[in-house]
Formats: sequence, structure tokens, C-alpha cells
Amino acid sequence: MSKGKTLGFWVLTALVVGNMVGSGIFMLPRSLAEAASPAGTVLAWAVTGFGVLMLALVFGNLALRKPELNGGPQIYAKELFPNSPALSLLSGFMSSWGYWIGNIAGFVAVITTFASYLSTFFPIMNSASVLLSIGSFELTIGHSLNFVVCSLLLWGTHFLALRGIEGAGRLNLIATATKVIGFALFIIIALFAFQSSTMGQFAAAHIDAEGRSASLLSQINAAAVVTLWAFIGVESATVFAARAKRKKDVSRATFAGLLIAIVLYVGISILTMGLLPKEQLMQSQNPLVDAMTAVLGPYGGYLLAALGLISLIGSTIGWVLLSAEVPYEAAKQRVFLQPFKQENDKGMPKLSLWISNALGQLLIFSTISGSISQAFDFIIVVATLAYLVPYLIASVYQLKLTLTGEGYAKARERRTDGIVAVLATIYSVWVVYAGMGDWKTFGFGVLLLASGILFYPLLRKQLRESDKTESAGTKAS
Repeated sequence: MSKGKTLGFWVLTALVVGNMVGSGIFMLPRSLAEAASPAGTVLAWAVTGFGVLMLALVFGNLALRKPELNGGPQIYAKELFPNSPALSLLSGFMSSWGYWIGNIAGFVAVITTFASYLSTFFPIMNSASVLLSIGSFELTIGHSLNFVVCSLLLWGTHFLALRGIEGAGRLNLIATATKVIGFALFIIIALFAFQSSTMGQFAAAHIDAEGRSASLLSQINAAAVVTLWAFIGVESATVFAARAKRKKDVSRATFAGLLIAIVLYVGISILTMGLLPKEQLMQSQNPLVDAMTAVLGPYGGYLLAALGLISLIGSTIGWVLLSAEVPYEAAKQRVFLQPFKQENDKGMPKLSLWISNALGQLLIFSTISGSISQAFDFIIVVATLAYLVPYLIASVYQLKLTLTGEGYAKARERRTDGIVAVLATIYSVWVVYAGMGDWKTFGFGVLLLASGILFYPLLRKQLRESDKTESAGTKAS
């Protein structure tokens, strides 16, 4: 087996499930209660589930047809313009930049959720007592403790990752198996305790944050970005394709992980509505803990919180690995800043880990000025929009292959994959449109994506210097 190819089917599946079933499963019941009625939520899950299935089919197919393109869906951007080297480089770099930023925001969302669930055991983490006051800014004891906890989890995971992918992957597998079993038990308990009267009228009118009645279509649009966040990470196996023992395990792990996540997400989000009244659910910082406390008492809440902590530690490992792998693989394919190719003696992307986690630390500062739920809502919109660009690119690239016939010997396969690519493209465009509802957050997300252009000239310079060095070495030999 070649160096670095150490990830088998189960570890890859655990990375997919662990990265998808992370912060979202704990906080989404509250976010969905704010966005839609029960009917709107169910329809949003149906649309999102179908759209993500199309995306998963795209990722799985491209992993088999283009095995030389590793590092995630953003890497296909450079292949869209094969006859224009400059445009190919620019699109590859900007897509990789956006996907990388989305990953960083993703693991910050997981880490902030960890702090939220830890507060179940340490209520002082919710303390509103003012520790420091500067003008209109007030730093509370709770916010400062959340910041410390988030920082410790981030850098603890960082040093674990530096020790090698195999050990970190095994820990993630154990944590993922634990949470899948735990959430399956949650669903079983919730089925027996579910009260339709608590959920309220299935298609009741929904009042938005401005006090206006939202139509069913508006509710689905509002929930679209939130529900898509649940499936961010479905491409995790694709990102680690270069480290997979077998290429076919990449597509198999993607589908297996998606099916597990759909069952858990839909079951938990719908059933939680029948355990907590909508008003309480909308105010909850720990929706699943509050739901289980309502059913089994305080000890049920503590048990769920402990499960949450184990789950989120595993998710943090997966996300930190993913965030470092993206620019590392992109740099190896010459569409990202070249120093990101640096490895340590364990074959881990050391510079990529340091820079990714340092940027994550900056985002963690959002926990010192507001509640965990506010930080979570802001981060998931920014991250989801950052992910949609690479998702759209992968779908368009799949569509291009079916139109040109590249890699296809059978017309039937070409037609089928073309239909999937069209549906995946339409879905990606729709979610971008839905995400424009909050222009302030959408604008910030676009600004983060566009910020990559500042570093593009540096990449051009590095590649020119690299080409000159290689050319000089060839002449000398």
C-alpha cells in the first residue's frame, strides 16, 4: 500500500457521518422552529434531502471518473477552462479559497456547539455577570468561559491531528459510532413520548422575525440554508480520496453516510417538535437536552449532553482534518498557495493546520460578544454560502462531462448522469437564491469569498518562481 493511503470504508463513512451529524443535529431544531412551521420544515427536509442526494451522486461519480482530481468538489473548477490556463488557475484558486473558508466556519460552528452543551454540566458558562466593561461592550463571565473552552478544544484537536491521520481517524470512528447509537435511542424514546398537541397545527401560519405571516414557500426558502447545513460534509470522503485505500470506497462511504444522516436528522428534528412547545424550542440554547429533560427528567438531559460532547469532539476532529486537507491538496494541484504543501514527518499538512486553526480562533471571538445560538446562526449561513460555490462547480463540471462525452462509453450512463447534474445544478442555484434573504449575512459571506483575490497575485508569483526553479534544475541535469 502506498504511503498515506490508510483510510478504509468505515473510517471514510465515519468522516462523512461525523462531519454531517455535528453541530447541526444539536441546534437545528431551534433554528427550524424559527424559520418554518412543521409543514414547512418537512417540505424543506424533502427538498434538501433530494438536492443533496443529487450532489452526492455527482461527487461519487466524479470520484470514479476523475480519480486524479483529489481534494474536494472545489478542485473541479480548474477543469472547467482547459483552454485558458489563466482562467483555469483563477477559478481553481477562488473556488478552493471559498471552500476552505467554509470549512473553517464549519468547525467553529461545531466547537461553539460543544461549549453550549458543556454548559449543561457547568451552568456558570451561562453567567451574565459582567467581568469587563469598555464603553458599550460588556464581557460576561459566561462569554469568557465559552471562549476559553472553544479555544482549548480547537488547539487540543490541532495537536492530535499533527500526530497523524490514522489515530485521529480512529478516534473519529469511535465517536461517530457512539453518537449514531445514542441518537437512534433518542429517536426511539421520542417516538413513545411524542405529543402531536405539543407540535401544534401541522400547517399553522408561521410568523417571521419581523412579525409578518410567512407563506409556505417563504418558509421553505428560509429553512433551505438551515437544512442544507445539516448535510454540509457529505463530500468529506471525496476530500480524503487521495488517502483512501480503494477509490470505490469513496463513493460507497458518501452514500452510506448520507443515508445514516438523513434518518437521524429528519427523525430528531421532527420528533423534537412534539416534545417541546414551539416558543420554548425557539428560545433553547440546548434543544435536544431540553427535550430529553422534559421526557426523562434532569438525568435524561445530562445523558444527552454527555452524548453530545462525545459526538462533537469526534466532529471537531473530522472538521479540523478536512479544513487542513483542502488547501493542502489544492496546493499540490497548483491552484493554491504553495507553502500549504508542507508536511510533517507523519505526512500531515502542518502549515495548513496551523493557518486554518489560527483563522478558526479569530472566528471563535464571535462567542465573546453574543449568545452561542446567535454565533451559530451567523456562522452556518456564512459557511453554507461558501460551500455552495464548490457544490455548484462540481455539478456544472459533471454536466460538462456528459455534454462532451469525456469518460463515457455508454450513452445511457451519459444521459442518466446528465439528468443528475442538471438537478444538482438547479438545487445549488436555488439555495444561493434562498440565502439572499438575509442580505447582511449574505454580503459578509460574499466578502469572505472575494477576499481570496488579494492573495491570487501571490500564487501567480509562487508558480512562476517554481517553474523557473524546475526549468533551471532540468537544464543543469
